[in-house]
Amino acid sequence: MKLFAREHLPLLFWSALQWAVVLLVYRLDGFARPSTALYAVFLSAVLLSCYLLIRYFTHRGFYARLTERLGSLGQSVARRETAPLPSALGRLLDAQYSHYRNEIQAWERKQREHLTFINQWAHQMKTPLSVIEMITQDEEDERLRSISEEGDRMRHGIEMMLYTARLETFEQDFGVEPVSLRQTANEAVHEYKRLFIRSHVYPEVNVDERFVVQTDAKWLRFIVLQLLSNAIKYSSGSGRTVTVSAFERDGAPVLEIRDRGVGIPKADRQRVFQPFYTGENGRSFKESTGMGLYLANEVAKKLELRLELESEVGAGTAVRIAFGRRLTTL
Repeated sequence: MKLFAREHLPLLFWSALQWAVVLLVYRLDGFARPSTALYAVFLSAVLLSCYLLIRYFTHRGFYARLTERLGSLGQSVARRETAPLPSALGRLLDAQYSHYRNEIQAWERKQREHLTFINQWAHQMKTPLSVIEMITQDEEDERLRSISEEGDRMRHGIEMMLYTARLETFEQDFGVEPVSLRQTANEAVHEYKRLFIRSHVYPEVNVDERFVVQTDAKWLRFIVLQLLSNAIKYSSGSGRTVTVSAFERDGAPVLEIRDRGVGIPKADRQRVFQPFYTGENGRSFKESTGMGLYLANEVAKKLELRLELESEVGAGTAVRIAFGRRLTTL
């Protein structure tokens, strides 16, 4: 109704001006009976009111569609009006919606094909990497150790790419179950045992067995691996400890990964969760991609977790995974 009134307000002003002109003509022409002029204005007002009423009832759905908040794009083409202007606009919106829907379907099909290709390629690459690992794991040759290190980097890079691709279909690859934080921490440390040795950094796990949460084990492991990888990378060569610990805060568990490395400059701390942002440390550590913390934070949001970061230059960094739910039991 408000939109209808605002649209026809100029017409009302124009009609009022016409009525004033009619009265002025009657006055200047010397008509002595003003009631005749007023009657003419009255008839004009009645005709205008009838026109506005007819237009309002024939265009009521049209104005409602323009003012109501839409719950979906389909609602914009769900109604049909018989008046010429609303009908023409409805046909235009219908054509645009059909074109948009076709474009979205084509894009989704390409995304599915791309995701299928990424999954197949990643799984195919795991086979030669496993063979390389088997060949090099028991050898003392320095060259074979170097090959093993590069194989580890490739495997971790492939896993990050695979998880990044799966992030788009997170809901299809998600299952809640009781997860032991101690077991998750131990598995993550074991996964990076050779990286710990190469980087001269030592793991320490202080997680009590009572810390069990309801979440997705696979995605939580991915978060812990990303945080642990960063902790090792920025502590490399220090000979210090990377500590994985857990504590309870307001009845909910918190998992903390703390390193004693270079720390994050204050200017970079607000941007470390942005994609591809490497900051000052990233320019010093060439292997930084700027995606680890971003992906960890995106997965945490989908798991309804919260990442907290605390850092001091020269003293190290602590990243905490805050669980919103209270402790559970296995």
